[in-house]
Amino acid sequence: MDPGAGQRNFPVVLTNTSGRTCTVHGYPGAAFVDASGRQLGPDPQRSPGPSPGTVTLAPGDSAWAGLSYSSPEISGARTATPAALLVTPPDERDPLRVPWTAGEVPVGGNASSVRLTVFSAGSGP
Repeated sequence: MDPGAGQRNFPVVLTNTSGRTCTVHGYPGAAFVDASGRQLGPDPQRSPGPSPGTVTLAPGDSAWAGLSYSSPEISGARTATPAALLVTPPDERDPLRVPWTAGEVPVGGNASSVRLTVFSAGSGP
C-alpha cells in the first residue's frame, strides 16, 4: 500500500511465470470479494490517462496497473473488508485470486469509486 493525501494506492502486478514471451494490453479486470466469492461493491472504474499500450513480457518480467481509492476514513464511504481481490488479465476470463490483507475498502456511498490504470512495464511506480 502506498498511502498519499487521502488516497490508498496499490500496484496490481502480473509476472510472466511461463517459459515464453507474452503480452498484456489495456486494463486488468478487478473485483473485491468476500470469503464466499460474492462481489463487494461495483466494478472499479478505468482511470483516465495515457492510451493503453501493449507491454511485452519475457519470462520473469512483470507489468503493473495502479488500483486506488479514497481513504474511507476521510471520504465517509460505506465499507467492507474483502477476503480477496480477483484480478483478471486482459483478454482472459479466469481471474487470479489474491488474498486481501489491507483492510476496509469503499463499496458504496460518498466517494466510493475504486479506479484502475492501464498496464505499464515493471512492478510498480
